[in-house]
Amino acid sequence: MQYGFDNEKYLKIQSEHIKERIAKFGDKLYMEFGGKLFDDYHASRVLPGFEPDSKLKMLMQLKDDAEIVIVISAVDIEKNKIRGDLGISYDMDVLRLRDEFMARGLSVNSVVITHFNGQASAEAYRKRLENMGIRVYYHHTIEGYPNNVALIDSEDGFGKNDYVVTTKPLVVVTAPGPGSGKMAVCLSQLYQENKRGIKAGYAKFETFPVWSLPLSHPVNMAYEAATADLDDVNMIDPFHLDAYGETAVNYNRDVEIFPVMNALFDDIYGSSPYKSPTDMGVNMIGSCISDDEVCREASRQEIIRRYYTALCNFADGKATEAEVNKIALVMKKAGITTSYRKATVAAKERMDVSGVATAAIELEDGAILTAETSPLLGPSAALLLNALKHQARIAHNVKLIPQTMIEPIAKTKVTFLHGHNPRLHTDEVLVTISMMSLLDENCKLALEQLPSLAGAQVHSTVMLSEVDRKTFSKLGIGLTCDPVRKLRDRQRNPEPEDE
Repeated sequence: MQYGFDNEKYLKIQSEHIKERIAKFGDKLYMEFGGKLFDDYHASRVLPGFEPDSKLKMLMQLKDDAEIVIVISAVDIEKNKIRGDLGISYDMDVLRLRDEFMARGLSVNSVVITHFNGQASAEAYRKRLENMGIRVYYHHTIEGYPNNVALIDSEDGFGKNDYVVTTKPLVVVTAPGPGSGKMAVCLSQLYQENKRGIKAGYAKFETFPVWSLPLSHPVNMAYEAATADLDDVNMIDPFHLDAYGETAVNYNRDVEIFPVMNALFDDIYGSSPYKSPTDMGVNMIGSCISDDEVCREASRQEIIRRYYTALCNFADGKATEAEVNKIALVMKKAGITTSYRKATVAAKERMDVSGVATAAIELEDGAILTAETSPLLGPSAALLLNALKHQARIAHNVKLIPQTMIEPIAKTKVTFLHGHNPRLHTDEVLVTISMMSLLDENCKLALEQLPSLAGAQVHSTVMLSEVDRKTFSKLGIGLTCDPVRKLRDRQRNPEPEDE
C-alpha cells in the first residue's frame, strides 16, 4: 500500500491538542467524537496510513479520567439502519462497541436514545438494554431544532431531556455512525450541568471535513459522499471567516447549531469561548497528510465506491434515489466518472466478451487482472486466486486448488447443506489453500501474499454475497459492484452469485 498519511505524527499532535482543550474548562468536558471512535475504515481508505483505531489509541492515554456515553437515534433503531462496513445494525453495534471499550478497560457510562418520540422499537430496545444492566436515557425531538434557540435553551427544550449522570472529568460521546445526535447530547448536558451548578465545556474530536483543506479537495468531497444519506453539505464556515478573515471548511449541521452553542455558553460563562464551529473542533488531520496526491487518489476511489454502494442499496430498497443522485453530483464536482476506475472498465470489457459475470482487480503495481464465473468458482473467488498467484509470481496456468478438491466441497454445499450455489466463495478458497499450504509450496507462497493486496481495487459485474464483501473488506481491498443480482451466461447459463 502507498501511504499518504503519517499516523504516528497524528497520534502525537492530536492528543496534545486534546489535553490542551481539556485544560481550558473547569469541572467537566464533553467531547464529541466525530466519525467512528472504533473501526474508522472510511478514514483509513481516504487517508492511506491512517489506522482505524487511532482515536481509540489516543483515548486509552486518558482512560483514567474518561467515561464513554454511546448515542443511538430512535429513528435509526426504527429503520434498522445498517453499518455498511460491518454489515450489522446500529442497535447491535452499540453492544459491540460497549464490549470493545470495556474489554480495553474503558468505562462505559450509559446509552442515550436520541430523537425519541415514543417509538415502540426504541422503548423495546431500552428494556432490552436495561435487562442487561445498562443505564439508558431518552433525549427527545425538539420542534424547530436547531434554529429555535429560545425553545431549545429552555425547560421545554433541553430541560425535558433525561439528565445523564456522569462522574469523570472527560465524557466521550460517541455513536455507531453519523446523524445519531451526539452534539445535541453534549449541548443538552451542558444545559443540565449548568442547572446543577457544574461548569462544563464542550469540544469536538473532529475528523471530517478537514477544515484546513479546500472544499474541492477529494478528501472533503469523499466525506460528503459518505454522508449523502444525511443531507450533509460541506461549506465554508461563515463564522470563522467573519471572526478571523480565514477560510475554513465545516459542514452544515455544525454551522446550523453554532448559535445554540453560543447561547448556551452565554448562559453558562457570560460569553462563548468559541468564535466559530471550526474553533470547537480539534482536528489535526490536515497537518499529517504526508503525500497529498496519494490521499487525493484514494479519495476519488472512495467517491466512486460510495456511488456503487448507493446504487446497490437502492436496488435492494435500502437507499433513496436522492442519495444516489447526490453522490453522482459529488462525482461530477470531482471531475470523475465510473470509467475513472480501471478495475470497473476491465471487468465490463471481459463481461462484454464472455457474457458471464466477471470481476477485475487493480493491484498496487498497476497490474490489472480479470476473472469470470465458472461452474465451480464465482468471479470474485477466481479473481482472488489469480491475484495471489500474480503477487507470488506463480504461473497463471498453475491451479492452486485442483478441480478434484473443489468438486466434493461443491457437492457438500448443494447436496447436504441444500444450497443453490455450488461455487466456492472467497473465504472458502482461502480456507482451502490454507489447508493445502502444509503440503503445497505454491499455496504457502500464495497465502503469504494476502497482506500485499491491501489498497487494491476490485469491481464485480454482479452484486456479491455478504461473505465475499466482508472478505475483501478485511483484506483492505476497495470493492465496487454493479447493481445487478444475476447475469446469465449466453452459452453456459450459470446460476448467479447468491448469499
